Amino acid sequence: MALVARLAVAEPLAWASAGRFLGFGLGTLVAGLGVNYFGAREHRQDVQQQLLERITGLLRFERGLTDSIRQLLGELARAFRCEEACLAVRDDDLERIFLWRLRPTVAESGTPETLALSRADAFLLDALETSVCWHHDERGVHGFAWDRRTGQIFPHAPLLSDVARNELAARSLLAVTVELDERPAGRVLLINPVTPPRAWRRLLGGWDRRFSTADLRRLEQVVRHIGPPLENLFLLRHLRNHAIESERSRIARDLHDGILQTLLSLKIQLDVLRQTLPRKPERVANELANLEKTVQQESEELRRMVTDLRPQRVESADMRELMAGLAERFRNEHHLAVDLFIEDRELRLPDRICREIFQIYREALHNVKKHANASHVVVKLTQDEAKAFLVVDDNGLGFSFSGRYTSEELDQLRLGPISIKERTRSVGGTLTLESNPGHGARLTVEIPLR
Repeated sequence: MALVARLAVAEPLAWASAGRFLGFGLGTLVAGLGVNYFGAREHRQDVQQQLLERITGLLRFERGLTDSIRQLLGELARAFRCEEACLAVRDDDLERIFLWRLRPTVAESGTPETLALSRADAFLLDALETSVCWHHDERGVHGFAWDRRTGQIFPHAPLLSDVARNELAARSLLAVTVELDERPAGRVLLINPVTPPRAWRRLLGGWDRRFSTADLRRLEQVVRHIGPPLENLFLLRHLRNHAIESERSRIARDLHDGILQTLLSLKIQLDVLRQTLPRKPERVANELANLEKTVQQESEELRRMVTDLRPQRVESADMRELMAGLAERFRNEHHLAVDLFIEDRELRLPDRICREIFQIYREALHNVKKHANASHVVVKLTQDEAKAFLVVDDNGLGFSFSGRYTSEELDQLRLGPISIKERTRSVGGTLTLESNPGHGARLTVEIPLR
């Protein structure tokens, strides 16, 4: 307007110049509107990028899966101004649906519900290949949907089933598919309920807010962005749960094969001694002394198990000292000659590999003590540029089989130390077991450093 006024002053008003004034003014107006449009578009992109960065920062394994998802849903509810956010994930292995629901206006723990697969229609909305927006009001049901893979818009939006309407109690919702392991596995649902709280109505600026096409496309972009980190969280949780179950199985096996069997034997012997006591009291006294020694030995074994279960930080710099200390303990407490050889140059092993090698070494020594009836063990720890090598060689009874077997062959034969095999696999290593019945056994573990 200032430029047009300046031209009007500079030039005399005439029909010839009026066209120039009008064209210049319209051009300036269009340019201003264009700058405003692109500025608003850039602002929306900046807001979306900031949202993606915030959400990605929330999905961290150290937070835990449940807390990460709870914060993710809270951020989505705020960003899309809805009253409830849900994540439903189908686990075919467990044949369950895990459901996280978050209402920002209600204090909740955020722990997931576990539902039967029969309730999948309520939260997965049946067709996982569609992205859906649904709205219900006095005039009826409205909405739209498209194929999430091709973007093809369907002429009629799929209606919610009666089960879904009852479960979700939604007046309007957005539903976008989550992919895990490159397959549709769940839904992110954003919901505005039939009767939201009064405080939430004020925050929404009116409780009859409808979701738009832009909202659905924006949510699709968010869900595609969080797919990989969310999948990593589920995978890490699965691996952690598998490790916990494996360790529990090992502990249960050790208790059953060791202390519980000893307690059962003690009970049987005590019953025999109770019957023998009236006739041969001297013999009972000697047997009780032997039983007392057995109880003392099992108490020490149980104390050792409890000590081993405590978390222990093992680093490359401490590896030599820790292994030497354990060898010295076996020499003193169990009268087992342990010769430990660690290469002279400084070890350069990742901490995780150090922890697993130390646990394998400790487990191998305990197995030798308990089962091999050996008097001498030789342990060697070496490494090259690509691998670390642990060899445990004893002069005991050996295993019931003869020959050299890999861990896969031992699995097929259902032979070999289970916990050592599992620990070796957990770091991508390979295990070889050589046995010569009556003449000892050799355990070899190779672990790649990368």
